[in-house]
Amino acid sequence: MSATIYDVAREAGVSMATVSRVVNGNPNVKPTTRKKVSEAIKRLGYRPNAVARGLASKKTTTVGVIIPDISSVYFSELARGIEDIATMYKYNIILCNSDQNKDKEIRLIQTLLGKQVDGIVFMGGKIDHEHIEEFKQSNVPIVLASTVDEQHEIPSVTIDYEQAVFEVISELIEKGNRRIAFINGPVEVPINGKYKLNGYKRALEAHQLPFDESLVTEGDYTYESGKEATAQFLNQEIKPTAIFVDSDEMAIGTIHEIQDEGLRVPGDIEVVSSENTRLVQMVRPTLSSIAEPTYDIGAVAMRLLTKLMNNEKVDSMTVVLPHRIDNRKSTK
Repeated sequence: MSATIYDVAREAGVSMATVSRVVNGNPNVKPTTRKKVSEAIKRLGYRPNAVARGLASKKTTTVGVIIPDISSVYFSELARGIEDIATMYKYNIILCNSDQNKDKEIRLIQTLLGKQVDGIVFMGGKIDHEHIEEFKQSNVPIVLASTVDEQHEIPSVTIDYEQAVFEVISELIEKGNRRIAFINGPVEVPINGKYKLNGYKRALEAHQLPFDESLVTEGDYTYESGKEATAQFLNQEIKPTAIFVDSDEMAIGTIHEIQDEGLRVPGDIEVVSSENTRLVQMVRPTLSSIAEPTYDIGAVAMRLLTKLMNNEKVDSMTVVLPHRIDNRKSTK
């Protein structure tokens, strides 16, 4: 039988309320009493019941995190930022993998709320009215990380995706590229189909270049889809001189497909990605990329959530973090 708070109180010769104060870090306990209770806890191997504590305090100190793909380097780096800040503020994490499936996302939200989490950090693709309704019906705060709510109703932490793509395409144009291909992520996701694509189109327009639909395709963030999409462009009569790719893993597929066809990166075709995970250093040539502050997006999202959970003052519910472009060996 595991020890109970009653056993600890009896062993230490104090009330259960005193044990509770020691366990919860209440400063209003004499040092000698705290030492006596702590020694009793150690002797008995007592572990506080988080559920019981939650019922008493109406808090479980647990946060739900919904992630689209736990195997993704991008999302794992983002989740690390969330976890580090959660640990700093003494919250536990329940990590859920949604496979970017809407039905599963809704089900996970409901499951986490049923587990009485104190808040949720949500990472997904398209936020539609069903998500919004679930979020609004929740009695705990929810923060989006690297996820766009076009109605700006849900607190979020992102970068300016449209401006980031505008800058990187403009830089490629200014270096002399006139035929720039774009391998986007799934276009039903607003970050891709709206913001990033708009950034690409706006850069072309700003430099008096026509938009060519044959130079735009989409992948699913995987290495294989990067190779397949690149093969489409290399089969064209006039090949692109540069390719912008919406994820590091797809971009590695792009580089390998170009090399498999006997072409050089960046000599024949320049390649730029958009995540800047550790994968950019693992390919040759090393990969130029929009540097998203991936870890920081997760960390700031979790800090925003802690403020909302504790009713602290929040300056802005929509946080847009800065980005930069890191040029490496895959561009000239």
